Amino acid sequence: MSELCSGRTVIVTGAGRGIGRAHALAFAAAGARVVVNDIGVALDGSASSEGPAQQVVEEITAAGGTAIADTGDVASWEGAQSIVDTAIREFGGLDVLVNNAGFLRDRMLVNTSEQEWDAVIRVHLKGHFAMLRHAGAHWRERAKAGEQLAARVINTSSGAGLLGSVGQGNYSAAKAGIAGLTLVAAAELGRYGVTVNAIAPAARTRMTEQAFAEQMAERAGFDAMAPENVSPLVVWLGSTESEGVTGRVFEVEGGTIALAQAWRHGPKAEKDARWAPEELGPVVTGLLAEAPEPEPVYGA
Repeated sequence: MSELCSGRTVIVTGAGRGIGRAHALAFAAAGARVVVNDIGVALDGSASSEGPAQQVVEEITAAGGTAIADTGDVASWEGAQSIVDTAIREFGGLDVLVNNAGFLRDRMLVNTSEQEWDAVIRVHLKGHFAMLRHAGAHWRERAKAGEQLAARVINTSSGAGLLGSVGQGNYSAAKAGIAGLTLVAAAELGRYGVTVNAIAPAARTRMTEQAFAEQMAERAGFDAMAPENVSPLVVWLGSTESEGVTGRVFEVEGGTIALAQAWRHGPKAEKDARWAPEELGPVVTGLLAEAPEPEPVYGA
């Protein structure tokens, strides 16, 4: 076992399967005490079961680690509070929050129902916010009491949130919102000794196995799409070594880690008066000529 996160208490949401499970196991292997949160839903968000979270806890304890299962709903205000309370009650506090829970209801925009939109936004975006809100309040209270914190948040965005993805308007909007929320949280919580970053992972999970079907083959003995490839960066971001790294979004796939470059101020045109609509054709054409071409939307 590593000592990188020895003594630290970590919440990983959506940790019963896939990338979240890999995170929980990796944090435990690095010496952390882990709250394994998973409501146990199916891929489309239906039904629930305590099984997945408990199974991961059993894996961790069998390997000599420390963990407890939690089945709170991240997108419920009371549920999110209960997850944070579990960490405090069982392990005496909270050092790291990994927001990972989510599910898919993919549909082209003209076929997406209101319920399908609301459900995905609720779990991904509200779920991230609710967990951040309650964890942040806990850290603020500790900081105001004079404690020097080294708390960490790692959110989960997606390439769909950074570039868009055809057939995933609800998911893309939620994941783009998470990237924006990460920037705000980093700015607001930094004063309390909290860093906030996000990852945009590409790996094989229940949610992505069809999208990555052509990439499943192992290359030179290395399974580039294994979810375990994503977790080392998340563990490092959750450690005290990552001090000073905040407000960043990292793309992670296989053995590749890239820093995503978000919206930035680009070329501009100015005049000392209001523009007339008929003037703007050549102005916009000139701005577009100076700017790089945008990355293509996934699936376009």
